[in-house]
Amino acid sequence: MHDKLLQHIRSEHDFSQEEIEAVQMYFEPVTYSRNTIIEEAGKVPEYLYYIVSGYLRIFYSDESGNEVTTHINCPPGFFTSYSHFINATVSADHVECITDCELLRISKDNLDLLVTKSRAMKDFSISVFQKSITYNENRSRELSVLNAEQRYLKLMKDYPGIIQNVPIQYIASFLGMKPESLSRIRRKIIN
Repeated sequence: MHDKLLQHIRSEHDFSQEEIEAVQMYFEPVTYSRNTIIEEAGKVPEYLYYIVSGYLRIFYSDESGNEVTTHINCPPGFFTSYSHFINATVSADHVECITDCELLRISKDNLDLLVTKSRAMKDFSISVFQKSITYNENRSRELSVLNAEQRYLKLMKDYPGIIQNVPIQYIASFLGMKPESLSRIRRKIIN
């Protein structure tokens, strides 16, 4: 399971054999079934996950008890409630496996230890968190600037795997609309 992670980190940074062995030691392989909550709201997120296969979402429940999906990820990539994981603060978010998932996970303490021991891992970690910030800024901009159909078309173009593997109610929530609205948009595009 470590092959995809190692390929990912080697594509951006040079890691020594010792650093690679440390990554393999600290990133623990885990598998989860679909619909499993792996991080619960009301707690500090325990792990940063690397997605080997499968789809996850981050969601919270609004005042009316409706689930609001704020993030869906395509494999491979890192996934958690980042700001709460980094700052070790209580999160209002759940992290859930939408499909069966193969993941590698690392605790905050082990990530800090790895970053302290390895300059390459420190540089790589910084780049991962910078990409997360950039993604979130772009997503905020898209939600405010693009209309519902444009958001869906952009998702189809950029992340077709989400369209094929994630239930419509999660996609609709992620795009800031009701499932009925998304169904109308999909029918319009098909016709």
